Amino acid sequence: MTTTMGAKGQVVVPKAIRDEVGLQPGDPIEFELRDGEVVLSRGSREMRPLGGRYADTDLLTGLMEDHAREVAEDLANDRR
Repeated sequence: MTTTMGAKGQVVVPKAIRDEVGLQPGDPIEFELRDGEVVLSRGSREMRPLGGRYADTDLLTGLMEDHAREVAEDLANDRR
């Protein structure tokens, strides 16, 4: 599949490919150079520790739980 790069270097990953590998908005994407080619792969979804004043709180855990709940609700609504 072919797509075009925009003026800011942005490209759209075709929907068929996003669906095949399960990419969702907000998922990290890793870029790698291999023998002169650019290879994209899904990045790690591991949680990174928060810094600053929120480092010793459960804020990230709460945000991740809220996000997972919203995604599940969206999926349930899409299936109706």
